[in-house]
Amino acid sequence: MKLLLAILCLSISSAYAQYPDGKEILKKIDQNLSSDNRIFTSKMIIHGRRTSRTIESKTWTAGEKKSFTEYLFPAREQGTKMLKLDDQLWIYSPSTDRTIQIAGHMLRQSVMGSDLSYEDLMEDNRLLNHYNAVVTGAENVAGRPCWVVKLTAFDPNMAYQGLKLWVDKERNIPLKEEMYAKSGTLLKRSELSNVENINGRWYPKKIVFKDMLKDGEGTEFIIGNIQFNAAIPEYVFSKANLKK
Repeated sequence: MKLLLAILCLSISSAYAQYPDGKEILKKIDQNLSSDNRIFTSKMIIHGRRTSRTIESKTWTAGEKKSFTEYLFPAREQGTKMLKLDDQLWIYSPSTDRTIQIAGHMLRQSVMGSDLSYEDLMEDNRLLNHYNAVVTGAENVAGRPCWVVKLTAFDPNMAYQGLKLWVDKERNIPLKEEMYAKSGTLLKRSELSNVENINGRWYPKKIVFKDMLKDGEGTEFIIGNIQFNAAIPEYVFSKANLKK
């Protein structure tokens, strides 16, 4: 019996030894997806049960703590702006000429009825700074061989305390994601595609999000032009810029 257990343990250890280190995979993902700052245009297509609508915007981000977004289309949303500093968010509405503040758990609310929260839309978290990772297997996604990686947050403030990623073995980017609450409840799924090599980094230009707790057919988030590590003036991330 002891011999059988020893053989079983050795087999399990040998299987896991064939997998790469989870920390190294997170490091490579961060090198592709994160940056000191970035500027990008995007199109968000929200698929409801009956109709779909499109919202276009331009976003500036600096690290994990600063983000500024201006909505460009449709006309009723044009001029709406969002500023995120640390864990606080301010939204300016040109129709009322008012700025309101959103903080704490309210950052996890839906943005304009989409499947994305304010945190999803405005953060650029480096996974290595917030999660531990273990490679649990290998599967194919969209014809690409991927590592299956389980992430557990060591930061209690993360919106998703657990993640499951299917990471392209060659390009080191997730092609599919599942986001979990601390309780283990599946909150969201996403699929990443239209992968391009941009200045030496692999980057997905399309992400389809599905909030598992709401109706609807999901939300497409499509990146247009994107610049990494571009110079961004500090005034961009100021409250004064909301009303400019």
